[in-house]
Amino acid sequence: MKFSKKPMVNWYDLKQLAATGVKTVISGVFGNFADKREFQATSASDEKPFDFSDHKEDEFWFDYISDLGDGFNSTYTMAHLLAQDELHVHNFVTKRGRVLIMGGDEVYPTPEKHEYDNRLKGPYFAAFPWRDDVDTRLFAIPGNHDWYDGLTNFMKVFCQERSIGNWKTQQKRSYFALKLPHNYWVFAVDIQLHADIDEPQLKYFCHISQHDVKKGDKIILCTAEPSWVYKAWSMENTSDHRMQFFIESIILGKYKNYYGRQPDDVQLAAILTGDMHHYSHYKEESKEKSHDCHLITAGGGGSFTHPTHFLKNYDDGQIKRSLVSEPFPSKSQSKKLAWWNLAFPVYSPHMVALFAVLHLITTWFLVAFSQEQGNSFIQNLGMAESASEMCSLIGSNLIYNPSAVILNVVLLLGLTFFADTLTGKGQYNLIIGFIHGCVQVLHFYLVICLYACVVANHLDTEASGLVRLLIGFLFTLGSGVTSAFVFGLYLLVSTLIIKNHPTEAFSSFRWEGYKNFLRIKITKDSATVYVVGVKKVPTNWKNKGTEDQPRYEGGPIKIQLIEAPFDISPQSNHSI
Repeated sequence: MKFSKKPMVNWYDLKQLAATGVKTVISGVFGNFADKREFQATSASDEKPFDFSDHKEDEFWFDYISDLGDGFNSTYTMAHLLAQDELHVHNFVTKRGRVLIMGGDEVYPTPEKHEYDNRLKGPYFAAFPWRDDVDTRLFAIPGNHDWYDGLTNFMKVFCQERSIGNWKTQQKRSYFALKLPHNYWVFAVDIQLHADIDEPQLKYFCHISQHDVKKGDKIILCTAEPSWVYKAWSMENTSDHRMQFFIESIILGKYKNYYGRQPDDVQLAAILTGDMHHYSHYKEESKEKSHDCHLITAGGGGSFTHPTHFLKNYDDGQIKRSLVSEPFPSKSQSKKLAWWNLAFPVYSPHMVALFAVLHLITTWFLVAFSQEQGNSFIQNLGMAESASEMCSLIGSNLIYNPSAVILNVVLLLGLTFFADTLTGKGQYNLIIGFIHGCVQVLHFYLVICLYACVVANHLDTEASGLVRLLIGFLFTLGSGVTSAFVFGLYLLVSTLIIKNHPTEAFSSFRWEGYKNFLRIKITKDSATVYVVGVKKVPTNWKNKGTEDQPRYEGGPIKIQLIEAPFDISPQSNHSI
């Protein structure tokens, strides 16, 4: 299979931002009117749970990975590990899963066919080409990035019984249920774009819960967002309410309008999710449940690394959720990574260009207005004898110059509403965003004053137009670089001190390391989770095959267990 090796997505590429923004709006608006999940229910009305319970061996292994289709180095590294027959790590031997579950955001930045081909299918095909002697199955649920085209290409990739390398797809819907050996189940739900779970999906899982799930069975729930993390960040977030509704109504059967059962008949062993591109392990204690539930975020399949120093415990008196192990990266490592935001101009040249062009146009309006008045604004500004005189000149120009004022307001408001209002104290964060906008506007006028001083006091009046043009270009470029640096400094302060902008701050430098996936072993006595981590992915992958049959060599890959293997079976809850 031919494909192109792609770098990590540059989330501050202006073209990329615009395209993603448009698709987000379109999918959000039209997704409510044409929900693909309802069409799936019609076309696959007789779909039953996928049954792996007749597995003949004593051990049943399955793998879980999420947030994967991004840069080649990280995506291929994890695919390569998943494809190995065995992984030996910390004196433990883990086996490749009979089933691979992809837990959301299988492609970035948007779900076009060529992005799936280059960022997902190509690397996974190269890592695990077809073998007649191996039968491995692939199931996937969509994340928000898969939903940006209304699931059109997700359905083609995962719901038409095709193969990605040696991983064969089976599902007909964007959600599914797997019956595993030893009375275990996997329920994997499609939450669309942070919306309510649709009625056909509820009926699908309700029917399985009522007719197939038996007393004493244990369920592992897969979803595309860590609702417990969002709830700890902001009490206004509703994703946890939606998830608890699904658990209580469909899995536990507490509400008779769905079906009634005793809450202890079925046990929720764990919830697996991605969306946040790190690893963290919480344990939930509830007054209404007889056992603890493991809450595991494993979004390290290939995309940029998310921070972990934001993570905190949650306790509302009824439910207590506590971190039970060191996340990956650790909180101290996460804080160190945040300092890469000081290199924001290097990682985001498009933002440098945006600030530079905005400053250039604003300066043009200021100078053009002064020319109409018969004065040289730059010369007068440069010859001003004090800062107050400079401010007076700028103010008198702006009073009758609406074009420049409008651009200043656009910059101010744009940066104000860029503020993260979803994490922590939203209104407080908006004030911080406003301060950032004010600093950027002030920075522009400081730069133009410096430029005016250079032109008026250090540049010969006989200097050629080319020299003046070169000086103007250097100052324009410099203003873009310093504005981008201020922007990066704002992200650094936000993530380290204010504790907001987790995505915006860490997507800026696109860190490839700290990747992870879960390998789970089910036996008659336990369900053991092995968390495989890679701190630094290789960047030296070279194709030793052909374009049609690629075979990459590189490495070495240094793998580790992020924490000691632990048992998620409800009666156990201990490390191995």
